[in-house]
Amino acid sequence: MPSALTPRPRSEVEIVPLRFEPGDEVPNNPDHPAVLARNALGGAHDDGAVRALMEANGWGGTWTWRVFDYHHFHPDAFEALAVASGSATLMLGGPQGQAVEVEAGDAMILPPGFGHRQIDMHGSFQICGAYPAGQQDYTVVSGSDGYDEAMLRQIAAVPKPDTDPVWGGRGALLEALLGG
Repeated sequence: MPSALTPRPRSEVEIVPLRFEPGDEVPNNPDHPAVLARNALGGAHDDGAVRALMEANGWGGTWTWRVFDYHHFHPDAFEALAVASGSATLMLGGPQGQAVEVEAGDAMILPPGFGHRQIDMHGSFQICGAYPAGQQDYTVVSGSDGYDEAMLRQIAAVPKPDTDPVWGGRGALLEALLGG
């Protein structure tokens, strides 16, 4: 069984909100930014401990793998991602977005509709994912499939998370996601 993981104090973590306009391939989210917490976990950890932390904070459907190497989004779920080991370059926000370097200890929440893809990875890159209760059976939409007005309504209707996947309660990621 993995050892318990305690996130770093909020005062020691850089919180980075990321907003991007909609594009042809991904809608992103007009109401919520993606939020990156740099080194929230204090470096590399066993992926089981990372998943257990998110599960203890009310996020389920956990997995460990990597990020798909094509632009995609989830129209029906918020997604928490936490880097257990290694590092990677992710393209966040779709083709019109930004390449972002992530490394062991970084965590983020992506709102519904927010584009993401993996460009490159280094070391023994492992990332863990999780979803709020009721959103574990999410849909993956490839950017090449596009989106329409019905999907935009679906994105807008996704219930907001009740808890922060890293700090629990109304932690730093959730505060930045929901706007204060």
